[in-house]
Amino acid sequence: MIGLMIVTLYPFINMFALSFNDANDSIRGNIYLWPRLWTLDNYKYIFNEASIYYATTISALRTIVGTIVSVFCTAMLAYTVSRQSFVLRKFVTVAFIFTMYFSGGLIPGYLLIKELHLINSFWVYIIPGIIGVFNMIVIRSFIEGLPDGILESAKIDGAGEFTTFMRVVLPLTVPALATVSLFVAVGQWNSWFDVFLYNSSRIELSTLQYELMKILQTSNTAATSSTAADQFASGQSGVTSVTPTSIRATMTIIASVPIIMVYPFLQKYFVKGMTVGGVKG
Repeated sequence: MIGLMIVTLYPFINMFALSFNDANDSIRGNIYLWPRLWTLDNYKYIFNEASIYYATTISALRTIVGTIVSVFCTAMLAYTVSRQSFVLRKFVTVAFIFTMYFSGGLIPGYLLIKELHLINSFWVYIIPGIIGVFNMIVIRSFIEGLPDGILESAKIDGAGEFTTFMRVVLPLTVPALATVSLFVAVGQWNSWFDVFLYNSSRIELSTLQYELMKILQTSNTAATSSTAADQFASGQSGVTSVTPTSIRATMTIIASVPIIMVYPFLQKYFVKGMTVGGVKG
């Protein structure tokens, strides 16, 4: 376990050390667990970009809205296909699982989004991924493990399917929902390719990950030119002393910290949801 912990934590700690170490000094190498020359220049370079702040707001908004909508809709689908009385249960399950292995491809997907008028819209972050098939399977397995007597009692008391789902099933599936919420939130927070495809022309809908990617591309492009490379190496000409390596490490820390802060609050549900949802009896 100690060895596993070291293997897991070392890359992140190394990124932390590189992000706070002077970029020119990092070129010398041998930065492992602690910065050799402390500096905030790497973070200043990134946060001097005005677009970072509104992009962070969009990322947070799409993560919150996308997670809530996706988890709720996925849970409704999971409850539906978990009911033995649902006539099309097997057909719907197979139809959704089919999409895990086969898709129309990038161009048909783009044309579909265009026909739905989701280009240059915030909802392009939410609607296309509203149902996660793997997440549906996790929640369905959890629901199928619930005692049938509870659901039967709700029906005897006159509750309809939606009332049973909202007032009985959802409260009992909190561990599974928390597990799936973490999956969805991480995916939404880290996503940038959909921004590139659908909303690259609208800067006000850009996300943190996309802006960080552009900053990294800019630093990589600058570093390949001989003049900029000399500036990177010497730290002269009034240019902020950064390198693609230092920018990459700083981006990793900035992008990871919000998820790391959320995870401890969901950890107990995450463990319970995966174990109970994957084991019967």
